[in-house]
Amino acid sequence: MTEAILLVGGKGTRLRPLTVHTPKPMVPAAGVPFLTHQLARARAAGVEHIVLATSYLAEVFEPYFGDGSALGLHLEYVTEEEPLGTGGAIRNVASRLHSGPDDPVLIFNGDILTGLDIRALVDTHETTGADVSLHLTKVTDPRAYGLVPTDDTGRVLAFLEKPQTPEEIVTDQINAGAYVFRRSVIDSIPLGRPVSVERETFPGLLSAGAHLQGMVDSTYWLDLGTPAAFVRGSADLVLGRAPSPAVPGRCGDRLVLPTAQVASDAKLAGGTVVGEGAFVAEGARIFGSTILPGAVIEPGAVITDSLIGTRARVGQRSVLTGTVIGDGAVIGPDNELLEGARIWCDARSGRPAVRRALRRARRRPDRSSSEASR
Repeated sequence: MTEAILLVGGKGTRLRPLTVHTPKPMVPAAGVPFLTHQLARARAAGVEHIVLATSYLAEVFEPYFGDGSALGLHLEYVTEEEPLGTGGAIRNVASRLHSGPDDPVLIFNGDILTGLDIRALVDTHETTGADVSLHLTKVTDPRAYGLVPTDDTGRVLAFLEKPQTPEEIVTDQINAGAYVFRRSVIDSIPLGRPVSVERETFPGLLSAGAHLQGMVDSTYWLDLGTPAAFVRGSADLVLGRAPSPAVPGRCGDRLVLPTAQVASDAKLAGGTVVGEGAFVAEGARIFGSTILPGAVIEPGAVITDSLIGTRARVGQRSVLTGTVIGDGAVIGPDNELLEGARIWCDARSGRPAVRRALRRARRRPDRSSSEASR
């Protein structure tokens, strides 16, 4: 048996307003809380015992997952009183582990959607005798990530945080947020204070001569830290591009959850999800989007690559592209919200009469000019 720690304590600031009432790992992706996909994939790889390191809105995890038996797991929950960083969170839950000093312990970040071969990472760790093994992936533009150069055998040479100049980009390999630790290494992390594994633990281990092994796995990988990425990840789960045994239905162009209602002439495609109790009216067109439980999409609305929050409403003929609508928000009819727009929870947006008047004025420039000169 291999144990695991899941780091699910982050505030998800970049995902707001999705995370105002819901911690990031509990925001639905492909019809279930995102954390469900991570737990299910860990179980499929043979993991039986997982400790969840919680902090922000920690009270919502256990009521939903309980002891984990529904997923074939034994789950435990440990809540940080104050934010401890990645390393501090790992150390904070170590007392709940049953592993011996030399046993492997899996560690996952709670905001990464990946097709990582978990068993292969554990095998790499054990066959190389590493103290810590890291999942690495290759990206086209590594400037937003921590670079991890390795030698020909995969042994880690350095950790370079978020390079800014071309000279600093010495590899396209990045830290992909999944690790295997020798249990004794976890016990060596300082207890009771904030610690970053990326900036303190890993560089310190290298300096001390520890063996850190990288395994490049270039299957599906996506950091769900932004609304656009989260919407894309949910769609990829529905489409079958991202693997998960927890998708509640067959992979395909759309996923409509039980009790949702969709008009017969509404068009859903691109991995769209319609959550429990949601309603999509006639003539609506939805592509690559997530409609959360209880939301209402009125007739003729067009929604692309967007996320509509729980119990939110989108008015008739409104057009949304790359937009996030917070829980309980109401978008009136005939609105147009473009790429990057975020509407806060419970906000109200009426009919955009001013915008239409401006459009009419632009279509009649000669008349407007002559009237202004009188």
